[in-house]
Amino acid sequence: MERSGRGDPMNRLSLLLAKRGSLTDARLRIALSANGLTPRHAMVLSYLESEPACQQMLVDLLECDPSVLVAILNELERAELTYRRRDPSDRRRHIVEITPHGRRALKTVETTFAEVEDELFGDLSEAERATLRELLSRVAPGLGECPRIGLKAKLQVMR
Repeated sequence: MERSGRGDPMNRLSLLLAKRGSLTDARLRIALSANGLTPRHAMVLSYLESEPACQQMLVDLLECDPSVLVAILNELERAELTYRRRDPSDRRRHIVEITPHGRRALKTVETTFAEVEDELFGDLSEAERATLRELLSRVAPGLGECPRIGLKAKLQVMR
């Protein structure tokens, strides 16, 4: 069994995953934009469906800078999909909650996810989709946390 993908350089797992990931991201962005949302908006709404969360939890979920999360939350609040309130046990923290309007929007998001997944994975059986989901969930923990490096450091790496 060939594991390295050396036979065809474009068949390397890392490149296949990067290409398919970019395709998936593009399809989701296009589909969600019809409702004025982004994949990150959808992730926040999906997470908040089950329970409110502090902003730090959402930073960890999105693997983004806190200032990026603030911008995302500002957009969601302007659309009246979420709201922030002070944590009564720690006035320095904000708790983010989904609004009734946000819950309705989330139903549309879930439909969009299902349509995009059917488009991308329509050739796979339900069992194959379950296997793919399970395999991808096993890969992610091995990757660790995504490093947050600044533009200056990225440019040095590229040289």
